[in-house]
Amino acid sequence: MTTLLHTAEELRARARAGRRAVVMTMGALHEGHATLVREARRLAGREGEVVVTVFVNPLQFGAGEDLDRYPRTLDADVKVAEQAGADVVFAPSADEVYPGGEPQVRISAGPMGERLEGASRPGHFDGMLTVVAKLLHLTAPDMALYGQKDAQQLALIRRMVRDLDFGMEIVGVPTVREEDGLALSSRNRYLSPAERRTALALSQALFAGQDRHAAQEALRARAVLAPSTHARAEALSALGESRAAADAHAVATSRPSPTTALAGGSPRAESLGGPPSRRTSSYRGRTAAVRAAAQLVLDEASRLDPPLVLDYLALVDPADFTEVPDDFTGDAVLAVAAKVGTTRLIDNLPLTFGAAS
Repeated sequence: MTTLLHTAEELRARARAGRRAVVMTMGALHEGHATLVREARRLAGREGEVVVTVFVNPLQFGAGEDLDRYPRTLDADVKVAEQAGADVVFAPSADEVYPGGEPQVRISAGPMGERLEGASRPGHFDGMLTVVAKLLHLTAPDMALYGQKDAQQLALIRRMVRDLDFGMEIVGVPTVREEDGLALSSRNRYLSPAERRTALALSQALFAGQDRHAAQEALRARAVLAPSTHARAEALSALGESRAAADAHAVATSRPSPTTALAGGSPRAESLGGPPSRRTSSYRGRTAAVRAAAQLVLDEASRLDPPLVLDYLALVDPADFTEVPDDFTGDAVLAVAAKVGTTRLIDNLPLTFGAAS
């Protein structure tokens, strides 16, 4: 039986045995949240405790965002949490979390918090980190679990915990998707059937980039294993260059019209590596080919009815969320954000680039 608590005093009064795992949510729980709770249950073990927090944090909503219409479904949330194995649902009021009103002292997300999501939603990550810090103090967990769908959020929480010595483990859990590939989100419920069809372009673009990446990595592996002959090296090099050139040409020829660009359908210059006049040349390498493959799908979606309005497409280093160079090796994140109708959606996929052969 899951216990519903509303105050930190009630939570502190509970006897603790084993490890405490916390899953932080803003409510409107779905299968993605349930997956986090089940993983928390597995990591905490039978003797441990799983706490799910439900709090709609006003600090991370900017002007014109959906704070007022954000769904509040606490009774249903408790049921989802209970079925997934939670021991406690901690649902504090705003006065409980922020006694005396919004805090004057807040956590700053720093330069990483000003990129991508931070550039589109100024102040969002400061508000997010402030409430996460508060809830980590109030719940005092041994570990806290967050979904990888919010990759930049996860990276910032990990950095805050490390930089400020919070002393608990942060666990990332892979994104949960619906059967058609759309990443699960509480905001999906705002989409009309037609908007939802357009929204599929986010995950389709990421999968297209992932497919191109896999092809390039397979080619690299073949080159490593192949006999080291000059003719073989030249053939493999030519094949790789032709694939990148094909991507560049396709992107150049499918560039949205000026009318579409004014409507917001064209990609940002900084996400593509330069102003529009130099886009083609920006796609001539390994990481650029991955971006190009994803961009083709997004460009097509910008011409749908209703259209997808791209905010950003980026291939970034998860350590600081800066764009990766073409000779990059190691882990990266291919991330996208866009609006369909009035609903803003984000998605990402992790990729790993091997050393150039």
